[in-house]
Amino acid sequence: MAGRIRDDDIAEVREKARIDDVISGYVTLKRAGGGTLKGLCPFHDEKTPSFNVNPSRAFFHCFGCGEGGDVISFLMKVDGLTFTETVERLAEKYGVQLRREDGDDEPVRPRGPARGRLIEAHRVAQEFYAEQLASADAVVARQFLHQRGFDQAAAELFGVGFAPRDGEALTRHLRARRITDEESVAAGLVAHGRSHYDRFRGRLVWPIREANGDTIGFGARRIFDDDRIEAKYLNTSETAIYKKSHVLYGIDLARSAMKDSQQAVVVEGYTDVMACHLAGVKTAVASCGTAFGQDHAKVLRRFMGDHDSAGGEVIFTFDGDSAGQKAAMKVLETDQVFASQTYVAVAPDGMDPCDLRLQEGDEAVRELVARRQPLYRFALDNILARHDLDRADGRVDALRDAAGLVASIRDKTKVESFSRELAHMVGVDVDEVRGEVRRAANRPAPRLEERRTSRTSEVAESPAPARPALPSLSDPRFLIERELLKLVIQHPSGVGRTTTHVTTNDFTHPTFQGVWEAVTAAGGPAAGADDPGWSNKVRSAAATIDPAVVAAITELGVEPVRGTSDPNPTFAVAYVYRLQELTTSRRIADVKARLQRTNPVEHALDYNRMFGELVTLEQHRRRLREGAVGQTGAQA
Repeated sequence: MAGRIRDDDIAEVREKARIDDVISGYVTLKRAGGGTLKGLCPFHDEKTPSFNVNPSRAFFHCFGCGEGGDVISFLMKVDGLTFTETVERLAEKYGVQLRREDGDDEPVRPRGPARGRLIEAHRVAQEFYAEQLASADAVVARQFLHQRGFDQAAAELFGVGFAPRDGEALTRHLRARRITDEESVAAGLVAHGRSHYDRFRGRLVWPIREANGDTIGFGARRIFDDDRIEAKYLNTSETAIYKKSHVLYGIDLARSAMKDSQQAVVVEGYTDVMACHLAGVKTAVASCGTAFGQDHAKVLRRFMGDHDSAGGEVIFTFDGDSAGQKAAMKVLETDQVFASQTYVAVAPDGMDPCDLRLQEGDEAVRELVARRQPLYRFALDNILARHDLDRADGRVDALRDAAGLVASIRDKTKVESFSRELAHMVGVDVDEVRGEVRRAANRPAPRLEERRTSRTSEVAESPAPARPALPSLSDPRFLIERELLKLVIQHPSGVGRTTTHVTTNDFTHPTFQGVWEAVTAAGGPAAGADDPGWSNKVRSAAATIDPAVVAAITELGVEPVRGTSDPNPTFAVAYVYRLQELTTSRRIADVKARLQRTNPVEHALDYNRMFGELVTLEQHRRRLREGAVGQTGAQA
């Protein structure tokens, strides 16, 4: 309609559209004294609320970013509306009859159909889809819902509908309701090729709504085997009113419960949201066609009133498969956005909330949420599962990986308790964990963009892992290994059969392990007792193992033996005892680590078995130590 809206009518809109009522649809407001309300600003990211609303004076102001104004300017800013669109929208909601007078209307922006027309197109489409769900062609769609435990009442509550297989049914209906093709295409409901056709065809559809209940998009699931589009789910493409990184399915139903409970439950799909709400978990929402990200987190914070950490909870549910675990780990990137505590809820058998409700009932869904565990604990379990904690090197790698996570915990008062828990989980001393956490905290953390780039390049290029540098053969840690191998290479007759029980596992340096393999391949020390070409045979056997092993044999063959110029079996046996004592000590450390990670009440049989093994190993180590001392004394 031409002409500008009368000033009297605009004033009436301002008077009837209470600013606190309108803004509370976007921001969780709390009383701040002096008749004002306070919340998190929707126009910039903040963790401490600086957004103030004064209902008596009908204006808002953010002391953080400086935005301010009345109810009309708020909606223009938050929803991207023109002045006229905003007044018309408020007038319709609050029952104000608008009159126009001669004069120039607000200039039309060259940005396609007005937002109000796109909202209207979606309202008409949602009603049409819902009606079609009762049609004869929608039998498969109704069966799909029934098989997942959803009746007609549930479908009506969530506005679920059916997009007919006829590729132009919605297009014709929109035209009949005076929605132009331009508006339908701009809304993402209709596509245009040789002619105009429905974007969704032969699919079960869910309306995606804003917090105020306006439908702004749809999610559509494949239900027919002959659907030419293989994707299980299709979502509305980005439009002027639909930004997938900012919308959450179910937010219109969950917003009030979120505000009251300061809790949000984030699930993975439309049917999971339905299952949670029907089971009594009224705070469930889901992202739409994209992973949960930073912008979704900001939306939750607004509706939860996520101002501080007192009592707020954000609970993520994931499938128990590897993809679900990867999704949970990705959530760590958004964790720092929340003031509330973050949790993860995963069903023991890996079922999602929809399947859980179908198989075990509503109570099981509520219990799933109640059994939540802290996100960081879930992440620790995920990290440690990648490593073999029964091996010393596995424990070292696990500790190094997990320490970075512990160091990044937002609540620093919990770092110590997590460090103790990590020590128990890995099976190491807590002081060792504290030291590694301190080192991790002092390392500069990569920016989020760098982490993403790193992961992307790793997936794209998949380079062969670089071979880690080996420690020096002269490192004091390998002194016993080195000296015994010098005896084997230089004086095989003095060693004789003293090394009968020595194996590759007694050596910890990879190169020395290769040397012993070459010795074994050449027949063992006894074979070289009367063979002047013994060292060359060992070198020849090593040629098939590693050039570094060949070089080590040469080195070991010329370096003087410590402590004697004429070694005999008694001298050699002392080194064998010491070598096997070190092996036994490593085994003792492994058993102690497993014992520390085992609950003596829940796993009493395993605990007692390991305790017995530990006692036996300690006794064996004592005998080896005494044997080494005795042989040294006899040699003296």
